[in-house]
Amino acid sequence: MAEAAVAMAEPNAPAQQRKKSSLSDMTNAQRAAAVIIALGADKASQVYKYMEPEEVEQLTVEVARMGFLNSEQTEEILTDYYQMCMTNKAVTEGGLEYARIVLEKAYGSQAADDLLNKVTKSLKNREFSFMSKADVKSLFSALQSERAQTIALVLSYVDADKAAGVVAQLDEKKQIQVVEGMAMIESVSPAAVKIVEAEMSKKFSNIATSSNIKVGGIDYVASVMNKLDRSSEKNIFDGLAEHNQDLADEIRKKMFVFEDIVTMDDRSVQRFVRDCDTRDLVLALKAANTEVANKLFTNMSSRMAESIRDDLEITTNVRMRDVEAAQQRIVDVIRGLEERNEIIIMKGGKDDIIA
Repeated sequence: MAEAAVAMAEPNAPAQQRKKSSLSDMTNAQRAAAVIIALGADKASQVYKYMEPEEVEQLTVEVARMGFLNSEQTEEILTDYYQMCMTNKAVTEGGLEYARIVLEKAYGSQAADDLLNKVTKSLKNREFSFMSKADVKSLFSALQSERAQTIALVLSYVDADKAAGVVAQLDEKKQIQVVEGMAMIESVSPAAVKIVEAEMSKKFSNIATSSNIKVGGIDYVASVMNKLDRSSEKNIFDGLAEHNQDLADEIRKKMFVFEDIVTMDDRSVQRFVRDCDTRDLVLALKAANTEVANKLFTNMSSRMAESIRDDLEITTNVRMRDVEAAQQRIVDVIRGLEERNEIIIMKGGKDDIIA
């Protein structure tokens, strides 16, 4: 019960003194406080024994600030809490697939997905929670001499910002190995994590695992790569391309998608539009959202914009796969121009831009 209560807590969440109209109006911290209140002093004190001091302090503040909740609101919160407890138990005892089967039978597929997302996120955060307080310097100091596979596993459990900070300090060869390792991780068995526990016991606190938790993966690596400096990014992609071009391409595709055109500066949009096939622009715009369409049209010549609008009107019965292929070709043009430093794609890393 303590684990589920902690999972419902949200750091520094604002308290509301007014009456809550529904569960969706409340922060996670407020819902956790409502559960503690509903449990009563005796049971709540038992839950507190399994919580960290800062968590107790955080929760106590919310309890003190909690406004009025009627019986219906309290029942709604406790039902949600009960479902989380049961989901946590199912995941811990039988793994994610077993839990999914049980939850789908009990609550339906959509509710099962929502519950599993909440619980697996809280499990992942809890398993390596000690690393959430470690800074990049400390993480790098502890991990730099470890094998690439070990570093990849550990970094899969930390925020993308911290992972990028560690990767950026590794030597070029290990950068490639670690990024590839993170990208290839799908799930981690308790046995595998126990091996890492033994290797890291002198550097980190013991890690208790109870279930396969999804970590790493292509999407996560893309978020890490988006935060790296361009020199490290280029080195990693060049190294990956030598022996795993498919993986390099997959990561690169995740780093910039067609919809990200709206984040580009007008000059860069004007530049890549000149290199795009007009037919690709027409196909891509068939399924583009309003923001992307406006961004493209406002950075074309009036003649080109008029021509494309005319083609859009007469282009019908287009297959979605053809639209997506056209959008990807446009993205490829953008990435190619960026690699040649002809345009700039703003990312989450530490690139300094001079106008």
